[in-house]
Amino acid sequence: MKVMILAAGVGARLRPLTDHTPKPLLKVAGMPLIEHHLRRLAAAGLSEVVINVSHLGGQIEQYCSDGARWGLALRYSREEVPLETAGGILHARPLLGEAPFLVVNGDVWSDFSFGPLLEHPLRDGENARLVLVDNPPQHAAGDFSLDDGGRVGHRVPGGASYTYAGIGLYSWRLFAGLSPGKTPLRPLLDAAIDRGELGGIHHTGGWEDVGTPQRLRQLDARLGAAG
Repeated sequence: MKVMILAAGVGARLRPLTDHTPKPLLKVAGMPLIEHHLRRLAAAGLSEVVINVSHLGGQIEQYCSDGARWGLALRYSREEVPLETAGGILHARPLLGEAPFLVVNGDVWSDFSFGPLLEHPLRDGENARLVLVDNPPQHAAGDFSLDDGGRVGHRVPGGASYTYAGIGLYSWRLFAGLSPGKTPLRPLLDAAIDRGELGGIHHTGGWEDVGTPQRLRQLDARLGAAG
């Protein structure tokens, strides 16, 4: 199975750090965020990885190179301007092929092993399966609901909700009819919920959206303390 790491964003909330360093190369526990992902993917037996790049993308390509030092084969989907999540994924389709694929946001950290997504194929009528986590303080309302059967639904006011971890298994059926260009992912997910086509799993382990310099420092300190 191929993997796409989303690494093209500007990282405006992380300025001034991202004025000179792309988000995925910011370090926690002495290692760039993207390398944490690459090591976990290799440990899970995944080897073919596509990385989309735009803002300061040359630095990512220089650091990651062909991926051989991690036992990976890396290819790059270059965007003149960031195309947002769905647009970037569609742009990378020639590199990803037609089979279901994994997507990982390059600006999150997680100890997720990828096994729960790899061990079970998408069910009939399921066009994507999202990894959901407990809501962090900065996103207390969450994104979606999740029922006992693993079906993702719209968030219900006052009901249990979860946050999308930026990790998921996707089929191209989710992107059917999408035109090339700058396009967010959320409307496609909401439409899939309406059709009953979105699955999910709840990850209870470590996860952090490294969206601000403060959260980056906090994660670095936490991982450093854990050894």
